[in-house]
Amino acid sequence: MKSKITLKELAKLLNVSVSTVSKALNDSPEISPKTAERVKELARLHNYRPNPVAVNLKKSRTGTIGVVIPNISNSFFARVLSGMEAEAQKYDQQVITYISNESLEREKQICDMLTSGFVDGVLIAVSEETQKKQEYDHLFSLVDYDIPVVVYDRINIDLPADKVGVDDENSFYDATNYFKSRGLKKIGLASAIHHVGIGKLRIKGYERALQDHEHYLAKSSKPVDLRRKIKSLITEKQVEALLCTDFESTIMATRIAYEEKVRIPQDLKIIGYISKEVAEFLTPSLSYIEQHPREVGERAVDLLHKRLEAGLEPDKFVEEIITTSLVHLESTRF
Repeated sequence: MKSKITLKELAKLLNVSVSTVSKALNDSPEISPKTAERVKELARLHNYRPNPVAVNLKKSRTGTIGVVIPNISNSFFARVLSGMEAEAQKYDQQVITYISNESLEREKQICDMLTSGFVDGVLIAVSEETQKKQEYDHLFSLVDYDIPVVVYDRINIDLPADKVGVDDENSFYDATNYFKSRGLKKIGLASAIHHVGIGKLRIKGYERALQDHEHYLAKSSKPVDLRRKIKSLITEKQVEALLCTDFESTIMATRIAYEEKVRIPQDLKIIGYISKEVAEFLTPSLSYIEQHPREVGERAVDLLHKRLEAGLEPDKFVEEIITTSLVHLESTRF
């Protein structure tokens, strides 16, 4: 007797990705005829059928959307969620929230639950571990079951889905040029997220602005190493300004400056990716990149609603980029 098989198991047997199997079964021109025939033959052999619950629920609505958040302790994502909740209420949608804790395995478990078909659509910011390992088959599983997906914030992944992000590269390009316009020569950058997409984009903006000028970089996902490298930039290289790509590197830089009696902003100017709620209450207050997280959340829900209501062209996906703002507080005073 032929046994039932899942999409993931088919992919594993054929030693191809889930997306390849999905495209082959749907006669995508991206897949060669030879590969498509292999996939279909094995699918027939094992009596493969799409998830019946998901298929049935495509014809009706649950009134619920699933939101996957990588890190709830990050105030950015808390504000994104606030925007999502407010926008979802306008469309009479309920939000179910899942937290991946930056774990690939947990993210896979969540996506497996979501493919059961009890949500109308999914909003997801992929975990750091997922980006680092570049394993996205579980996300393609959502697409395979025709569950509308909107990727938010961490959008530089090759997934056929709508996306909402912020202008990470230009944010640091503009910030670096600001320091250059004020005559500063030694401009550094610190990052604990250099290995993930948004970190890479911010670093790219910094490097593009400096072009042939010397770069001063402190990059590490290990706190001890990052602290040592930032301290070197501040005390040995004596950078005049420091751009920090994330909360951890921002707070660490301000602490090291305090410990080494480096005055902010007299000796060192700092701009960080840090929330307004924290930046305004530091001493001195810290200039920061405003990412407009509430708007990110609102736009993600709005895109999902349009997709559900057939207001967007099938197989043509929208990518919305929200412009960031540079907010000057005490740490960039001249």
